[in-house]
Amino acid sequence: MNVELDTKVGELVMARPETMRYFERLGIDYCCGGHRSLGEACGLAKQDAGKVLADLATLEPPVAGVPSLKDWATASLADLIQHIVPTHHDYLREEMPRLEFLLAKVLRAHGERHPELARVGELYRAMVADLMPHMMKEEQILFPYITQMERGQSGSSCFGSVQSPIRVMEMEHEAVGALLAELRELTDSYTVPADGCNTFRAFYDGLETMERDLHLHIYLENQILHPRALAMEGAVKV
Repeated sequence: MNVELDTKVGELVMARPETMRYFERLGIDYCCGGHRSLGEACGLAKQDAGKVLADLATLEPPVAGVPSLKDWATASLADLIQHIVPTHHDYLREEMPRLEFLLAKVLRAHGERHPELARVGELYRAMVADLMPHMMKEEQILFPYITQMERGQSGSSCFGSVQSPIRVMEMEHEAVGALLAELRELTDSYTVPADGCNTFRAFYDGLETMERDLHLHIYLENQILHPRALAMEGAVKV
C-alpha cells in the first residue's frame, strides 16, 4: 500500500495491521479517528508527520498474534458480531471486576504517596459505567437488527434507520476513547513508579492490555461493522 499524508488512518490499519501497535505508542487514534487522514491524525497527536511516514516505510510486517483485519472486511456481519461479543465483550465483563479489585488495593496501599491514583480510579470507574450499558445496547438492539437485516428480514425497530443507533454507539466510543487517552497521559503511559508493588504493576499492565483490546474492539465496530451495515441498509432501500 502506498502511504501518503492523505491516506485514511483506518484504511492504513486495515491494509497493514502491524501499524496498530506503532500508532498506539504515538497516541495516534486509529479507531474512533480512523476516518481522519494520516496528516491530520499526526497533527492531533503532536507527532512529526514526516518522521511517521519514514517509520511506516520501515515498519516490520505483521507478527504472530496480530489479527488479519482484511478477513473481517469480507466476512459476514453475523460472523463479525459473533467474534466481537465473545472476544471483546466477554473479555471486558471478566476483566473489569478484576481490575476494580486491583485498583482498590493499589489505592489503599499507594493512594497517599500517589494522589494521581484518585483520578485514575475516577476515570476507570467512569469507563466501566459507560461500557456496561453500551455493550448491553449493542447485544440487545443493534447487533440483532444488523443480523436480521443481513438475512433479508425486516425486523421491527424503534429507531427507523440503523444510522440512529450507530450514531449513538460511536458517540459513546468517542467518550471511552477520551477516557483512555486521559488515563494514558495521567499514568505516563502506564509507567509503574519506583515504589510500586506487584499489585500496582498488575493493575497498570491490565489497564494497558484493556486499552489495546478496546482500540481493536472499537476499530472493528467503527471502521468495519458500522460502515458495512450502513451500506447494506442503503442498498436495501434503493
